[in-house]
Amino acid sequence: MTRKVADCRRFPSETDCSLTITGEEDEVIRAASEHAVSVHKHKDSPALREQIREMLEDEQASA
Repeated sequence: MTRKVADCRRFPSETDCSLTITGEEDEVIRAASEHAVSVHKHKDSPALREQIREMLEDEQASA
């Protein structure tokens, strides 16, 4: 199974966040939604998790 990446650097924020989360899709969605709520003050919701799911990228293999 391909690991997924959520990278806050791809999205502008007031905190200039540089966090990157990598892992299995469900793990990344859970961690990224917790991060979005606690750091970026988003409201936890199914819509937030779906938005995160849509922004995930496949992890690139190390050279």
